[in-house]
Amino acid sequence: MQGNEKAGILLINTGTPAAPTAASVRAFLRDFLSDARVMDMPAPIRWVLLNTIILPFRPRHSAEAYRRIWTDDGSPLRVISKELQAGLKVRIPHAEIALGMRYGKPSIAEGLDTLLARHVDRVIAAPLFPQYASATTGSALEEVYKQAATRWNVPPISVLPAFYAAPEFLDAWAAVSRPLLEAFRPDHIVLSYHSLPERHIRKGDPTGRHCLATPDCCERLVPANRNCYRAQCFATTRALAGRLNWANDTYSTCFQSPLGRRSSWLQPATQEVLTRLARDGVKRVAVLCPSFVADCLETLEEIGLAARDQFLADGGEALERIPCLNAHPAWLDALAGLLNGL
Repeated sequence: MQGNEKAGILLINTGTPAAPTAASVRAFLRDFLSDARVMDMPAPIRWVLLNTIILPFRPRHSAEAYRRIWTDDGSPLRVISKELQAGLKVRIPHAEIALGMRYGKPSIAEGLDTLLARHVDRVIAAPLFPQYASATTGSALEEVYKQAATRWNVPPISVLPAFYAAPEFLDAWAAVSRPLLEAFRPDHIVLSYHSLPERHIRKGDPTGRHCLATPDCCERLVPANRNCYRAQCFATTRALAGRLNWANDTYSTCFQSPLGRRSSWLQPATQEVLTRLARDGVKRVAVLCPSFVADCLETLEEIGLAARDQFLADGGEALERIPCLNAHPAWLDALAGLLNGL
């Protein structure tokens, strides 16, 4: 950032229901799953799946999961996002900082309104998704551009790119996880990333011949997979393993939160990996979730509660969920450094 300009930073995350109720979750899921970048299929098919299969049944189950993690201050993701906003303001006092959730409140439009009302010279859109995916970063940026285009004076917009391999991001994860791992002393470390349909990965391959074509397609980054979410996840794993000195046989990469048939989503599935480890006699497992920068339903409930309970039922003795970066000082410093470079 240049010292003589007033920048507005829009911190973007996926979002959260307003309350842990079936009605709020239904409204959130309708917004989320109506996104053509999330459910990338013809609109009539998406409408049928959403309104006859998903929305009649899933909201009640999801609301129960949200109730298990809800705090007195509300949704953990919203609380952490506000803490991140406040901590970042201390580190970048000359910038205006607003939150914009892709789904739910405050929306991207509301966040943009806040920044423009404060007369910023330009906007920095900061999707807080370390690895690029069309369903996350792509959707968030599409909405930013769509909302900005409605203005008579369209603001200049810079974008924080995917930071899956940024030293600042990796160093922050090392700072957060190292003392917890040393204290817990796991037998095995699981790195669990949010899953995606395999077709999303293939659609991102400009050659149509590389992604998921061979078992080792993600072992290194090449032009064909430079925008591949799966390849970027494995790159994050390799970088963290190097920073934290993990031996090759002491950690695994896997994918959580599939929606629909698991066989058509990225493999291996986190729960299947945890079950296999427990049945193979592994007693103590630590789980990191490096595709999330803030703890949310997928980390707190799915991993910290449901996956832990299943691991114990399968014969394991302890599962330690390593917290996400949240508003840890190391992450605040790292994010400020990334944004100051734009």
